[in-house]
Amino acid sequence: MRKLLYVFLMGLLPSCQSEEAKLPLLGTPHEVEVNGKLTQVYPSIPDFSFVNQNGDTVRQRDLKGKIYVADFFFTTCPTICPIMKRNLLKVYKATTIQLLSHTIDPDHDTPAILKRYAHDLGVVDTRWQFVTGDRKKIYELGEKHYLITAQQDSTQPGGYIHSGHFILVDPNGHVRGLFDGTSDEGTQQTIEAIALLKKEFPN
Repeated sequence: MRKLLYVFLMGLLPSCQSEEAKLPLLGTPHEVEVNGKLTQVYPSIPDFSFVNQNGDTVRQRDLKGKIYVADFFFTTCPTICPIMKRNLLKVYKATTIQLLSHTIDPDHDTPAILKRYAHDLGVVDTRWQFVTGDRKKIYELGEKHYLITAQQDSTQPGGYIHSGHFILVDPNGHVRGLFDGTSDEGTQQTIEAIALLKKEFPN
């Protein structure tokens, strides 16, 4: 299902020429009754509470009303994380939105470790936040709500398995895009999708 959604988005972005074009809402909707009529409601990112690289608490409500891109990584990752961070740095420099990177190795990735990691990338402000917290909650948030994979796996390099996607979230907390964060093409599509979403949410 996720692969189909990603393929759909890959095909959608190049054809978005009109003001009316919009990114899809991702996830499985459920029906609720509003004024006697059934309407589809898509899932949104639930409340969370993590700690960023400065030791400050970051909650979902802090991002309410904002477009942001999320991803999952760990600082000692020997495979895709360095590529993802180089690409996300391009998104950081090309846009003005919030970025939120969740570590999947909270035992090692303390706020101090994350701050040094951010500094090494050249990130010195809080527009890009690197967050840590309860392992179970991080994995649950990724798997159930951000629609990606994030788990411990002793068979994988570094001991973890996680998605290489950049996750685009709208001001209402809805997931609006999953893009390959390990490729130049996926990175450019992320930037283009952000511009498209800003047309839908201009303020």
